Amino acid sequence: MSIGRRRFIGLSAAMAAAPLLTACSGYKKVPAAGVPRSDFDEDSTAEQVTEGIDLAGKIAVVTGCTSGIGFETMRVLALRGAWVIGTSRSLERAGDACRRVRGKTTPLALELADFDSVVRCAETIRALNSPVDMLILNAGYRGGGNERTIVDGVEKHFLVNHLGHFVLVNRLLDRLFLAWQGRIVVVASRAAYRSAPEAGIRFDDLTLERNYSDSLAYGHSKLANVLFSLELGKLLKGTRITSNSLHPGVINTQIDRNVNRFLQFGFGVLAALRGKSVEAGAATSCYVATSPLLGSTSGRYFEDCSAIEVRDSHLQDMAMADRLWFVSEELTRDYLVKHERPDWSEFENGLRKTGREGS
Repeated sequence: MSIGRRRFIGLSAAMAAAPLLTACSGYKKVPAAGVPRSDFDEDSTAEQVTEGIDLAGKIAVVTGCTSGIGFETMRVLALRGAWVIGTSRSLERAGDACRRVRGKTTPLALELADFDSVVRCAETIRALNSPVDMLILNAGYRGGGNERTIVDGVEKHFLVNHLGHFVLVNRLLDRLFLAWQGRIVVVASRAAYRSAPEAGIRFDDLTLERNYSDSLAYGHSKLANVLFSLELGKLLKGTRITSNSLHPGVINTQIDRNVNRFLQFGFGVLAALRGKSVEAGAATSCYVATSPLLGSTSGRYFEDCSAIEVRDSHLQDMAMADRLWFVSEELTRDYLVKHERPDWSEFENGLRKTGREGS
């Protein structure tokens, strides 16, 4: 049987790009106990999972809003009535994305690799003196070329995908306390158990000097995402704030923009064969952010709109999550604030009363 040149190139690229896909073979996944099962699946779209949900009066923050599932998440939440604050490294690109959305949106600049930028973004949101109902940590970085990039002494995947969002959550946490039911949604990946180091977070080698690859670094950072959400769920127990992480699915978005064109083409082929549409890719984010069924669900990991546990992985390793939190605090200490419960008497109908200091 003969194979045409174009098809041969496509198949070769797809095979080369296969490590970029975080397929689930070899891992036993079971429904998470105590979490309501949804009626949705891998083909459900963000519009379908939010149908009938009224988000009027709610404020959502979506990082990485300019394309892919971040843009679709912003679009659908605005469609349901939320005021969506969309962030991007480029304020101009964030503005362009917001203008393409029907509903109330506000663009902000956020460079997750620059903690000063994270603080400025958070302070701009805090200046609204309003609750934040949904904080969706969607922005992500995937390097290319298998050459380590170190920024301020930190490996770039770990810095952008984990530590930048760690600081952002810290700076906005009191605004989530003011919401009737604040939700933190961490967009992770199956790479957290497919591509991360076998031993989990490399606390003795956070810059990944040993046996570096971009796939390993990406998986390392995505495991940090899941463990961060796991620990956050534990720390917020007893509050009205929840934190959950998720895998959106395999989607041909700009996450592979830093890899070479051959691998980009292969990723596109594989995503077309085994992946989701952008509309379906945003479904789990929107479901976790809005579903009335999940008001008390926290510290869970979701795939295809259902909470699962992945056996023989580090996703539920509480000791590792606790240590990661401590290390993350040490690495970002100069940019963190200490939290106390808000004084509810200062607020009325979700807004700070006029005439008070700081209004």
